[in-house]
Amino acid sequence: MTGSTAAPPPSSPSPEALIAELDAERPARLLPGVLSRAVIVLALGLSLYVLWQTFLPGSVLPYRMVFLAVVLPLVFVCYKPRRRGGDRPGAADWALAALSLAACGYPVVVFDDFIRRTFDPTVLDTAAGAVICLLVLEACRRTVGWILPAVCLAFLAYAYYGGYLPFDWPIGHRGYDIDRIIVSFTMGTDGVYGVPLDVAATYIILFTIYGAVLDHSGAGKFFVDVSLAAFRRSRAAPGRTVTLAGFLLGTVSGSGVATTVSVGSVAWPILRRAGYPREQGGGVLAAAGIGAILSPPTLGAAAFIIAEYLQVGYLTVLVYALIPTLLYYLGVFLAIEIDARRYGTRAVEVDAPRLWPLLRRFGYHFSSLFVIVVLMALGQSPFRAVVYATILAFALSFLDAGHRLTPRRAARSLAEGALGVLPVAVTCAAAGMIVAVVTLTGLGLKASSLIVGVSGGVLAVTALMCALAVLLLGLAVPVTASFVIAAVIIAPALKDLGVAPAEAYMFIFYYAVLSEVSPPTALSAFAASAVTGGNAYRTMLATWKYTLPAFLVPFAFVLTPGGAGLLAQGPVGEVLLAAAVSALAVAALAAATGGWLAGPAGAPVRALCGVAAVLLLFLSPVPVLAGAGVLALATALHLALRRLSRRGPPENTSPENTPREDPSPGEPSARTPAESPSRENERPDR
Repeated sequence: MTGSTAAPPPSSPSPEALIAELDAERPARLLPGVLSRAVIVLALGLSLYVLWQTFLPGSVLPYRMVFLAVVLPLVFVCYKPRRRGGDRPGAADWALAALSLAACGYPVVVFDDFIRRTFDPTVLDTAAGAVICLLVLEACRRTVGWILPAVCLAFLAYAYYGGYLPFDWPIGHRGYDIDRIIVSFTMGTDGVYGVPLDVAATYIILFTIYGAVLDHSGAGKFFVDVSLAAFRRSRAAPGRTVTLAGFLLGTVSGSGVATTVSVGSVAWPILRRAGYPREQGGGVLAAAGIGAILSPPTLGAAAFIIAEYLQVGYLTVLVYALIPTLLYYLGVFLAIEIDARRYGTRAVEVDAPRLWPLLRRFGYHFSSLFVIVVLMALGQSPFRAVVYATILAFALSFLDAGHRLTPRRAARSLAEGALGVLPVAVTCAAAGMIVAVVTLTGLGLKASSLIVGVSGGVLAVTALMCALAVLLLGLAVPVTASFVIAAVIIAPALKDLGVAPAEAYMFIFYYAVLSEVSPPTALSAFAASAVTGGNAYRTMLATWKYTLPAFLVPFAFVLTPGGAGLLAQGPVGEVLLAAAVSALAVAALAAATGGWLAGPAGAPVRALCGVAAVLLLFLSPVPVLAGAGVLALATALHLALRRLSRRGPPENTSPENTPREDPSPGEPSARTPAESPSRENERPDR
């Protein structure tokens, strides 16, 4: 009787299919041939217009109007009105596209008269403004869902009906009629045409163009190959590979979900062969994807808005993010090392090029990333720095015969860059409406007073309330929108209690980004579970464990005297000391969440490590000394328990916490020689 062979595992969905299903930042329609080419031509025109404005800038407001006049028709053609709609635009889509062009183009045609009528608008001005607002809300609904438009409508209702609230209510105001609201939305550099849209039309689209050119030049494949080649010997190598690939690919994709899926399609089979459970493997993938948004040199879209709000250079914001990013990845790598021991993962032989030959042949792909930072350090604007980096990436593509950016491929990459900004642009336009309401009604100051009053003026309680508010807001709306809303409503509460603007905005930025990995709607974790086939909720919890340092470190920004040092502000000695102490705190936190020091750690040791991490993050002399003492006590207790466990029953023999150790000499091994980490490391290089 012959043994039956196991059925082959079902094929995993392609990265493109998963991204199209899970990531709202991708055009939802697969347009047919002629229409697809027409969209590419229009998107190419938008990219060239943006590049031209970088070197020959005109007036700010007309530029934003023209930008929106192109973006909205593209959205109605590229996105379905319903999830199960067809790929060919219908009559309603074409009508909305034409109406968008007319309504947004009207103020440009009569611009001078239009601006002079700001305080006395005509009926046509008001009607065009109302149409623009409705079109923005519909475009936003198609790209990121109905929740953000609903929030915008709630703010509009507050602006109109707020005058009916009792006068002594903290959020009451005198009320505004529709004409006044529409004027604030569409006739000036607030509202739809405010700072958020300006950021999308300048910073963000230039970086999406750069990312598309970099990807088409072969950088995306190179980043994955170099990650596979860099860590190929140890049992923790698969997790490290995923993290490095996520960091590098995030520069190209600009999306946490897209990075998670793109890395997962390549790396999940490696993680599975290494012995990772589905949920833990998904946690690694999601943590790597979200880390790309938190990391220089591109960060997320909200980072550009921080630069505008603070009136500082974008390079300054990159400096703010440097130490928190290092701490984030330190926490991820420590968690990977711990899980490699907890789950007994093993080294996996990967068919990848060797590292040094790969770097010698294709290492030039890193050069454009360095050029962005160097040019900004030399005083160039971020706009020109990223354009020069894009030109460099284009020129270097000719060093690789398989990825040369011929005129046709260059045009397609420029068009994809413009199409990639569509969801962000309409999100920013909608967020601008919320900002206009807050400015018009004074809601920011009123909400600040309300938050401070509820918290009793205690900064720690206020910071906790602000963090929860941003996380809850981020569950409903995209990262950029949640940051903008929180920046105008929640940040003033922190600033009222003495927190510096930089610390307040960076605190909100991190929590806005982390909403993508926060249960119950963690989109990146959900995408990772779709790749691995694991339980979505357990994958979310695993991701939360990997990203926990990013949840706690921002509190040090606002609660501790040394918090500014984590943003690289202050004397060099204080900055280095804050970074070192925080790194020790992250290590203690990894031990607490991972349950491992020199071996499996029991509950008392884990609890002590958690207390030590919190004390260390206060970054003040007394708490730091206390935290170091508690950590030393935890380590001593752990070592003592391990010595006792060798003389008697093990401290914790649960399958989850017991590592798979290599058998003693003379004992049979269940592993093949190729799977044994010790033999793998002894194998000579071929």
